[in-house]
Amino acid sequence: MNTRPDSAYTSLAQEPVEEDINAQGSKCMTQWGESCSAIERKIVECLRNNAGLLLVMLAQLFASFMNATIKVFNQLEPPVPVLELVTVSMAITFICCEIYMLAAKIPYPFLGPKEVRLLLASRGVTGFFAVFGIYYALQYLPLGDVTVLTFVGPIFTGIAGRLFLGETYSKREAFASVFSLLGVILIARPPFLFESARDPDFEGPAVDASARDRLRATLVLVMGVLIYTFAMIAIRAIGTRAHAMHSMAYFSLWCAIVSMIGLFISGEPIVYPTPWEWNVLLLLIGVLSFTAQMCLTMGLQRETAARGTIGVYVQVIFADVLEVLFFKTVPSFLSFLGTGIIMTCAVYIVLTKQKQHQEPKVSLESGESTLEEGFLTHEISVAEE
Repeated sequence: MNTRPDSAYTSLAQEPVEEDINAQGSKCMTQWGESCSAIERKIVECLRNNAGLLLVMLAQLFASFMNATIKVFNQLEPPVPVLELVTVSMAITFICCEIYMLAAKIPYPFLGPKEVRLLLASRGVTGFFAVFGIYYALQYLPLGDVTVLTFVGPIFTGIAGRLFLGETYSKREAFASVFSLLGVILIARPPFLFESARDPDFEGPAVDASARDRLRATLVLVMGVLIYTFAMIAIRAIGTRAHAMHSMAYFSLWCAIVSMIGLFISGEPIVYPTPWEWNVLLLLIGVLSFTAQMCLTMGLQRETAARGTIGVYVQVIFADVLEVLFFKTVPSFLSFLGTGIIMTCAVYIVLTKQKQHQEPKVSLESGESTLEEGFLTHEISVAEE
């Protein structure tokens, strides 16, 4: 006769059930942890593969803040000439570059590595004339026209990267560039396409110029866009043979020198700072300019010209957001539509990057590099979709 209590049978029956539940719970936790780890690895891999493009986008954020700061700065009295503003901001950028290179003990802080000095000089010269083309065109053309013509640059850069550097320029990148340009057109609404839908708040003061002046300004701007293409190609050609600060130092120094000469030739009066707001905003413009140029240069050193310059389009989105936050400008439906197109193209390019290929890196101390080595070679990527 079995005298074991009923509670003992119940306990023995429950033990396997509890063990199964614990095992299943442990298995679920293990699977959940593995899933989280896999997602985390994919995110890290995505960020690593798109580091260059993301740096270019970050540069556009700082550039947008700089433009907003300039807009506030221009509202102060007395107004500051554009050339003086460029001179001071670029001088601040150059000083920051040299201080960083001296503190970090980067080789050749003033002239850069010998084998790429010609490329560094060409980056500085072409960069200045690209900026000059924009400033000149703004005197005779509406802002919308200038914006659209300027953002044709990334398309030219992708083509030039393919022709001169042998870089990959896929169909998806070409389509993303074209559709991003369409988004810019919807946001900027240039008068030559949207004459009936002009936005006085976006366009600013009316531009009074003759047909000859507008034609000349358009030609100068197009030349500036083409020269901008070669500035970006120069950065890619330099690659990792020079520090990003070298490229920035050449660009900022050349801009500061030529702008100062232009200021004296034009005869515009130099405005000396008196209000404290003037000094704070001017310093902020210089710091934001330095940061934007640093992120842009570092991004283009890590990314092909085609993919890297696609990130430039997001500046229009940042500009719209800052207009809403600081200047209470309400975007139109077309602006929202254009923003959505640009964001979709940017996300598409980030998520569809093909397998990363490593660039050949040349030591800064090596004297074996020649100028021709700057025209980087890249392995042939997998067949385009």
